[in-house]
Amino acid sequence: MSQLKDQVAIVTGGGYGIGKEIALAYARAGAKLVIAARSEKPMQETVEALKKIGAPAIHIQTDVSKEADCARMAAETVKAFGRIDILVNNAGIAGPTKRITDMSLAEWQETLDIDLTGTWLATRAVLPTMDRQRSGNILNISSGAGRRGYPMRSPYAASKWGMIGLTQTTAGEWGSRGIRCNCICPGPIAGDRIERVMRARAEALKVPYEQVRANFLSQAALNRMATEEECARVALFLVGDASAGMTGQTLNVDAGSIMN
Repeated sequence: MSQLKDQVAIVTGGGYGIGKEIALAYARAGAKLVIAARSEKPMQETVEALKKIGAPAIHIQTDVSKEADCARMAAETVKAFGRIDILVNNAGIAGPTKRITDMSLAEWQETLDIDLTGTWLATRAVLPTMDRQRSGNILNISSGAGRRGYPMRSPYAASKWGMIGLTQTTAGEWGSRGIRCNCICPGPIAGDRIERVMRARAEALKVPYEQVRANFLSQAALNRMATEEECARVALFLVGDASAGMTGQTLNVDAGSIMN
């Protein structure tokens, strides 16, 4: 595959999970990769996996909630590869599983700082380069929690709703400069992260884990969870020529859990 040949892609939170799978999909399509995250070891493991399939790749330690880190991420990418064609805003945390009255301001703020403000800061950092190129793709990874309320996960839901609004606003501001911005809303994605989320929910609600899992699955028309690979396929589509006429759009990848 060569649909992203010689394009330079930054994937935040690319050390594991959906971010790692997106990075691998882009590498197979010919891209050069920058993995940006806080944890060193997962980034190194992803870069090693990328290099095994022949993709030029580096990692840059980045806390997206910090303005200086995002600026350095963009600058080091340009220094290494000369341009920035794609930014995937995937970095995020699950935040607390609590009712609003049981949650501290610090817990609320941390989730928004990373999940929403981090998306804005990373986007702001790459836009000047994309603007000079008159081309670029920004892909935001929201959530099914950005489509409907999510009891006991208020900061997470608020940040993910906000990402959809930020997607549309970025698309409207920068479309005339050749820059597209789209969004994916993954539902529950099979893997370690959703297992932790479901166990935390079961503990908070004081119900069996099996009941929580059954509730998650019962919402999906396909009666299963979507996979990281399925998210990566949509992520590849949204930054490739096949979606050239799309911007400001949000696609669900959730096995039919939310149909709007």
